[in-house]
Amino acid sequence: MAKISNKEISLSYLKKYADKDLSSIETMFSDDIVLRDWKIRVEGKENALKETRKNFENANTIEIEVLSTYENKNTVAAELKITVDTTEELYVVDVITLNKEGKISSIRAYLGRGDN
Repeated sequence: MAKISNKEISLSYLKKYADKDLSSIETMFSDDIVLRDWKIRVEGKENALKETRKNFENANTIEIEVLSTYENKNTVAAELKITVDTTEELYVVDVITLNKEGKISSIRAYLGRGDN
Protein backbone atom coordinates (compact mmCIF):
# COMPACT_ATOMS: atom_id res chain seq x y z
CA MET A 1 0.00 0.00 0.00
CA ALA A 2 1.40 3.39 -0.99
CA LYS A 3 2.20 5.95 1.68
CA ILE A 4 -0.12 8.94 1.64
CA SER A 5 1.73 12.05 0.46
CA ASN A 6 2.18 15.22 2.49
CA LYS A 7 0.13 17.02 -0.16
CA GLU A 8 -2.74 14.56 0.29
CA ILE A 9 -2.58 14.97 4.08
CA SER A 10 -2.57 18.76 3.73
CA LEU A 11 -5.51 18.78 1.30
CA SER A 12 -7.38 16.43 3.63
CA TYR A 13 -6.72 18.83 6.51
CA LEU A 14 -8.12 21.75 4.47
CA LYS A 15 -11.24 19.70 3.65
CA LYS A 16 -11.71 18.79 7.33
CA TYR A 17 -11.26 22.47 8.23
CA ALA A 18 -13.92 23.54 5.73
CA ASP A 19 -16.20 20.84 7.16
CA LYS A 20 -15.45 22.11 10.69
CA ASP A 21 -14.49 18.54 11.65
CA LEU A 22 -12.52 19.19 14.83
CA SER A 23 -12.27 15.53 15.88
CA SER A 24 -10.58 14.55 12.59
CA ILE A 25 -8.29 17.57 12.79
CA GLU A 26 -7.25 16.54 16.30
CA THR A 27 -5.89 13.25 14.93
CA MET A 28 -3.90 15.15 12.26
CA PHE A 29 -2.08 17.53 14.65
CA SER A 30 1.20 16.62 16.34
CA ASP A 31 1.41 17.21 20.09
CA ASP A 32 3.92 20.05 19.59
CA ILE A 33 2.14 21.82 16.72
CA VAL A 34 2.63 25.56 16.23
CA LEU A 35 -0.10 27.66 14.59
CA ARG A 36 0.78 31.14 13.41
CA ASP A 37 -1.06 33.68 11.31
CA TRP A 38 -1.24 37.44 10.96
CA LYS A 39 -3.06 37.74 14.33
CA ILE A 40 -2.06 34.86 16.61
CA ARG A 41 0.65 32.35 17.52
CA VAL A 42 -0.14 29.29 19.63
CA GLU A 43 1.90 26.25 20.60
CA GLY A 44 0.77 22.74 21.51
CA LYS A 45 -2.10 20.55 20.39
CA GLU A 46 -4.61 21.69 23.01
CA ASN A 47 -4.00 25.39 22.28
CA ALA A 48 -4.17 24.77 18.53
CA LEU A 49 -7.47 22.91 18.91
CA LYS A 50 -8.84 25.67 21.12
CA GLU A 51 -7.94 28.29 18.48
CA THR A 52 -9.42 26.15 15.71
CA ARG A 53 -12.63 25.61 17.70
CA LYS A 54 -12.90 29.38 18.22
CA ASN A 55 -12.58 29.94 14.46
CA PHE A 56 -15.30 27.38 13.82
CA GLU A 57 -17.63 28.98 16.36
CA ASN A 58 -17.15 32.40 14.71
CA ALA A 59 -18.18 31.17 11.26
CA ASN A 60 -21.42 29.61 10.10
CA THR A 61 -19.80 28.33 6.91
CA ILE A 62 -16.27 28.02 5.61
CA GLU A 63 -15.46 27.34 1.97
CA ILE A 64 -11.87 26.69 0.92
CA GLU A 65 -10.83 26.77 -2.72
CA VAL A 66 -7.29 25.54 -3.31
CA LEU A 67 -5.82 27.75 -6.03
CA SER A 68 -2.38 26.13 -6.18
CA THR A 69 0.00 23.98 -4.15
CA TYR A 70 3.71 23.41 -3.84
CA GLU A 71 5.29 20.44 -2.07
CA ASN A 72 8.83 19.71 -0.97
CA LYS A 73 10.25 17.10 1.41
CA ASN A 74 8.19 17.90 4.52
CA THR A 75 6.25 21.06 3.66
CA VAL A 76 3.23 21.91 1.55
CA ALA A 77 2.31 25.47 0.62
CA ALA A 78 -1.26 26.04 -0.51
CA GLU A 79 -2.63 29.23 -2.00
CA LEU A 80 -6.24 29.45 -0.86
CA LYS A 81 -9.38 31.46 -1.37
CA ILE A 82 -11.36 31.15 1.85
CA THR A 83 -14.95 32.34 1.96
CA VAL A 84 -16.48 32.79 5.41
CA ASP A 85 -20.28 32.97 5.72
CA THR A 86 -20.56 33.45 1.93
CA THR A 87 -19.52 37.11 2.21
CA GLU A 88 -15.98 37.52 3.56
CA GLU A 89 -13.23 36.47 1.14
CA LEU A 90 -9.69 35.91 2.33
CA TYR A 91 -6.73 35.05 0.14
CA VAL A 92 -4.27 33.09 2.23
CA VAL A 93 -1.14 31.02 1.78
CA ASP A 94 -0.91 28.19 4.30
CA VAL A 95 2.53 26.68 4.80
CA ILE A 96 1.96 23.28 6.38
CA THR A 97 4.90 21.30 7.80
CA LEU A 98 4.59 17.62 8.61
CA ASN A 99 6.73 15.41 10.82
CA LYS A 100 8.07 11.91 10.00
CA GLU A 101 4.85 10.33 11.28
CA GLY A 102 2.74 12.37 8.85
CA LYS A 103 1.31 14.61 11.58
CA ILE A 104 0.99 18.36 11.05
CA SER A 105 3.70 20.03 13.14
CA SER A 106 3.13 23.63 12.05
CA ILE A 107 0.80 25.80 10.02
CA ARG A 108 1.93 29.27 9.09
CA ALA A 109 -0.75 31.34 7.37
CA TYR A 110 0.00 34.49 5.39
CA LEU A 111 -2.72 36.90 4.35
CA GLY A 112 -2.64 38.03 0.75
CA ARG A 113 -5.07 39.65 -1.62
CA GLY A 114 -7.04 38.61 -4.64
CA ASP A 115 -6.39 39.97 -8.11
CA ASN A 116 -9.74 41.75 -8.32
